[in-house]
Amino acid sequence: MSIGFALAIYFMIWWITLFAFLPFGRKRSQKDAGVVVPGSEAGAPEQTYMLRVVVMTTIAATLVFLGYYFLRTSGVSLVDLSIFTPPSMR
Repeated sequence: MSIGFALAIYFMIWWITLFAFLPFGRKRSQKDAGVVVPGSEAGAPEQTYMLRVVVMTTIAATLVFLGYYFLRTSGVSLVDLSIFTPPSMR
């Protein structure tokens, strides 16, 4: 696996994981806090906690990528798993 390919796969995993982690850590909306910033939606979060979300995303994406890299380099394929083998070939 080339470095460019590994970086592209990691970036895709990171980006998908980011959208999975965005809703976590949201405490209160601006409406709940009683301070709605003019020009923003009342349901927008009071604080975004983006640094925490980015750190959680990076950790999770790294673990998923390491699992992907291990499976890719180990030589295990879907053929090796009996669940994907037709009953007549077992």
